[in-house]
Amino acid sequence: MSEQELNLTPTRPYLARAIYEWICDNNLTPHLLVDATQPNSLLPEQYIQDGQIVLNIAPHAVHQFNMSNETITFSARFGGVSRDIYVPFNAVIGIYARENGQGLFFDPNEYSDIQTSENPLEPSVTSEDTKQAKKKPSLRLLD
Repeated sequence: MSEQELNLTPTRPYLARAIYEWICDNNLTPHLLVDATQPNSLLPEQYIQDGQIVLNIAPHAVHQFNMSNETITFSARFGGVSRDIYVPFNAVIGIYARENGQGLFFDPNEYSDIQTSENPLEPSVTSEDTKQAKKKPSLRLLD
């Protein structure tokens, strides 16, 4: 293999964007299957089942949706509460249409040799810090 082939970027973000667009163009509901055990994800833990979570990423269900080459970020309501979601692409298992199951499921080893960056939404936060922060809800009145 040439040196150029070894430095290729993963195909997952490009294929995911294409399938997302195809699903939306066909008036179907795009769902994202995420491996919630991967580090640096920001997900609503109460909805994780068997280490995975399925997220509805339809345009009408999310706000500030962004699918870059490294991450998928958006905010959405879970149980009536708005949450910021951060999914690094190494945690994306698949993207598919809810109505017919058509989509793509990805090779879990695609990112095995690629070092991923930390979640910029929560820099240098440990899981212990996250648990502690969740125990202390706070409200602020805006004038």
